[in-house]
Amino acid sequence: MNRSTAREIAVHFAFELAFSAERAEELLERELTPESFAQRASDEPMYAEFPQGGELSYITRLVRGVGGHGAELDGYIAKYAKGWKFSRIDRVASAIMRVTMYEILYMPEIPNKVAINEAVEIAKRYLEDDLVKFINGILGSFVRAELPEQE
Repeated sequence: MNRSTAREIAVHFAFELAFSAERAEELLERELTPESFAQRASDEPMYAEFPQGGELSYITRLVRGVGGHGAELDGYIAKYAKGWKFSRIDRVASAIMRVTMYEILYMPEIPNKVAINEAVEIAKRYLEDDLVKFINGILGSFVRAELPEQE
């Protein structure tokens, strides 16, 4: 499994967190198992391989981070989604932005441009072009305004 696939799996789990009262730790305990991946693999080929080592740690870190910083990340999304109420933003788009913003804020080893590019590529697989552009615009504005020293 590569880093891009691990990131996309983390987005799936972040999406699931948005629909439940479940804590990130509970979701990880239930879903981040070889058995769960085997069940998902028939519908989603990316689950055919269970993550090992670095990818397993990466998924875990992202999901815990999004779970623990959800309110902060949602605040940034709301701040930069000018003219949009947070409640109207597509939940897949929100999950993608949460994961990416967490990476940008808390994982300095990942360049911002890489995180944003990966977010756009994931969005292209699930969303219409206008939402892909929306995500790219919000993430770009977020980095320029919140982390100008990294631009």
